[in-house]
Amino acid sequence: MEKTRSIDFSKLTLCDALDLATIVEEEAKERYGEFAHQMEIHHNPDAAGFFKFMLKIEALHEGRLADRRRQLFGDAPRKVRREMIFDIEAPEYDEVRANMTHRQALETALNAEKKAFAFFDEAAKHVKDSEVQALFVELREEEIEHAGLVEKEISKLPPDSPTDVDDEEEPVAH
Repeated sequence: MEKTRSIDFSKLTLCDALDLATIVEEEAKERYGEFAHQMEIHHNPDAAGFFKFMLKIEALHEGRLADRRRQLFGDAPRKVRREMIFDIEAPEYDEVRANMTHRQALETALNAEKKAFAFFDEAAKHVKDSEVQALFVELREEEIEHAGLVEKEISKLPPDSPTDVDDEEEPVAH
C-alpha cells in the first residue's frame, strides 16, 4: 500500500490500528485547515466555510478515535507515526483553486472520503487480527456514510455555470 511507509498490516495490533486511524483523521483535519485558510486569503467564503466545517468533522473523528485508544490502551507508546502515512484521507492539494465553487469544494471532500474508503477497504484485506479487521471495516463503512452525506449536499446545489469553472488556474496550496 503506497500511502503507508513501514507499516506491516499483517502485524498491526488494535492499538496500532487506532493510532493509524487517529493519525489519518489528524492529517485530513490539518489539510482542511490549510484549505480553509487559503480560501479566506482568496476571499472565497463558501469554500472556506465548507472546509472549516470538514475540519470540525475530522477533529470530531480524531477525538473519538483517540478517546477509544486511551480507554483501551492508556498511555501505551505509539508505534505508528505520522511520517508513516501520506494522503490517506486528506484532500488532494491539486484539487483546490482560489475561485473554486462550493460544489467543487464538496467534490474535493467527496474524493477524499472515497480515497479513505479505498484505503480502509484494502487495509482490511491485509490484517490478521480480527479486532483490527473489524475496526478497518467499521472505518470503511463510516467513509461510505460520510461520502453519502457529501453527495446529498452536492445534490442540493445548482449546477455550476461555465463561468464558475476555471480549469486553467493553478492550485492554491502546495
